[in-house]
Amino acid sequence: MGIDGIGAIPQTNSAYAPRARSSPGAQAASPSQLTPQEQQQVQKLRQTDLKVRAHEQAHLAAAAGLAIGGAHFETVRGPDGRQYAVAGEVGIDVSPAQSPEQTIDKARRIQAAALAPADPSAQDRAVAAAAAQMAAQASAELQHAQADEAADGQDNGVAALLRQDGQDEGTKRRDAIEAYTQPKPEVVSTFSLFA
Repeated sequence: MGIDGIGAIPQTNSAYAPRARSSPGAQAASPSQLTPQEQQQVQKLRQTDLKVRAHEQAHLAAAAGLAIGGAHFETVRGPDGRQYAVAGEVGIDVSPAQSPEQTIDKARRIQAAALAPADPSAQDRAVAAAAAQMAAQASAELQHAQADEAADGQDNGVAALLRQDGQDEGTKRRDAIEAYTQPKPEVVSTFSLFA
């Protein structure tokens, strides 16, 4: 059971492997023809089948627009001759979007789809973690781009102020250096009653 965003293959529980008496063309056995142990095995397979299908349906419902096809199930033939789902997966597009903002939104949707079932599998949690990492990376890219834009805007503002003064940046720097290297004027103490 799981969401396939990283490429893991679901594992089959070997306790539910097909029995030798179930050939591909075998007819479904009626419950009265099954031993108590086989009836118990069929009941477990039915429960597993329902759980697996509900799990994958939760992924599909939350994956709106991200699912690649429908759910895929791995099945086994039970002692009654019927096929039961014992594992499943839903393919999800986990590629980054066109912009950091879109990637952050997509990553949140991937996380929601991965963690949608009541009992997320280890694969589901791994996909959610990868989506969180993708969102963090996109957020860092967005902050870096915003900082670059702010710095470009600030640099342009300084240049505009210098042009307004009628001096270029080189002249301002030269004047500042000269002001620090020239001898300081002598300060004369004065006393004022009006101060």
